[in-house]
Amino acid sequence: MRISTTIFLTDETITPLRLARALEERGFGGLYLPEHTHIPVERTTPYPMGGELPREYARTLDPFVALAQAAAVTERLHLGTGVTLVAQHDPIALAKQAATLHHLSGGRFTLGVGFGWNREEAADHGVDWATRRDLVADRVHLMRALWAPEPTAYEGKHGDSVRASEAWPKPAAGALRVLVGGAGGPKLFAATADWADGWLPIGGGGLTEALPALRETWERAGRDPETLHIVPYAVLPTPGKLAHYTDLGCEEVVLQLPSAPEEEVLRTLDAYAPFV
Repeated sequence: MRISTTIFLTDETITPLRLARALEERGFGGLYLPEHTHIPVERTTPYPMGGELPREYARTLDPFVALAQAAAVTERLHLGTGVTLVAQHDPIALAKQAATLHHLSGGRFTLGVGFGWNREEAADHGVDWATRRDLVADRVHLMRALWAPEPTAYEGKHGDSVRASEAWPKPAAGALRVLVGGAGGPKLFAATADWADGWLPIGGGGLTEALPALRETWERAGRDPETLHIVPYAVLPTPGKLAHYTDLGCEEVVLQLPSAPEEEVLRTLDAYAPFV
């Protein structure tokens, strides 16, 4: 099982370059980065974990720029977003960003996709909260049309469309893995089976109960059960927890690192090293 990591990289933390090198030197498998474009000061949306919103949410680096730096100084480290808020992006431009990073990294990039939780942030991007899940589906389908080997048109239901176009680079090796993040349930499992390659269960809890339902939805949609990727995300590791994920068939797990300066992050990596 590949042992990857995630961290809120900010202007106050370890740099992407130093972290990426440290991860590869220690044998870790990957680095996933979250995204928030901005955090409106006046907001009514509560922080999903409860309490005050941590400082790092408003200071996150752009994940694509940071991951490009990480890709440039590593050879084996897998890279990913955890998660890209697709409803807040122009999908044609996002398709270009993702394909370029996948191409330049030699196929090491995974696009983690999410629906978002901060209504005020989404509203500033013009997102209609009630239809954001359908909008994300449209935009992923549009991006897949641009990644297709031959010029392919796509007409979405929510205003996004693209005519058959030449769009290069294509993702390396012909495929760019797309994983959807969020809490398990019928809506998320239906979306996963429709347009994703697997699920990023945040926190990694409740998989024993959730996976049978996801697998049933996946197979009912005609998807090959061998192609479903389950990647527990933002996990605080214990030996028993990681063994449990292995037993469930997870090929990768993403461990949570503190959003902190270099010394503290490196200490945490050394503490996690026995799990690699």
